[in-house]
Amino acid sequence: MLHQQRLQELTYMEPAKESQYRWVALTSLLLAIGVILHTISPNIGGITPNWTIAMYTIAINLTNPSLSQCVGIGFVAGAVNIPSSKSAFPYGNIASELVGAIVCALVVKAFISMNLANNKIKPAISAFLATLGSGLTFTFILKLVLGLTLQVYIYMMLPVVFAVAIANTVVTQLLYFPAEKLFKVQSGNK
Repeated sequence: MLHQQRLQELTYMEPAKESQYRWVALTSLLLAIGVILHTISPNIGGITPNWTIAMYTIAINLTNPSLSQCVGIGFVAGAVNIPSSKSAFPYGNIASELVGAIVCALVVKAFISMNLANNKIKPAISAFLATLGSGLTFTFILKLVLGLTLQVYIYMMLPVVFAVAIANTVVTQLLYFPAEKLFKVQSGNK
């Protein structure tokens, strides 16, 4: 009995209350999950949620990092997406994820400034707008690099951007509240 109690004392660690780098750990974990899901998710009719955007949107909503920290999140998200990209120009991910993370940060900060930080649809709205910002940036870069016609851009690429934005909205909203609950439990805020 004493041995078991001693073992519990050795293995139990009190969660960190307010570490200034906690956002880094949470963001890294969620981005890693996003990259794995991004890599293994098949296209369904040319559409697959952008799991990386969904995950950094959750992280930004949970931790409210500064705008410069969100630039870092976007850069890392874009860089880690390059190897698993299913696109003809994977390096466009760097610019598009920078834009997506900044848009997400601005939306979260707007909700906070309007005293709507606890609004239940904030994750969905920020995911939709971040995905639109990222997707429109990516497809515009792709149009330029590949020399696509305006008709291809408007009628083939933009509908995909909006469809992925809708998918990301649903995925992010569904995953946000379990992640929030886990984050609050881990930080000691039950």
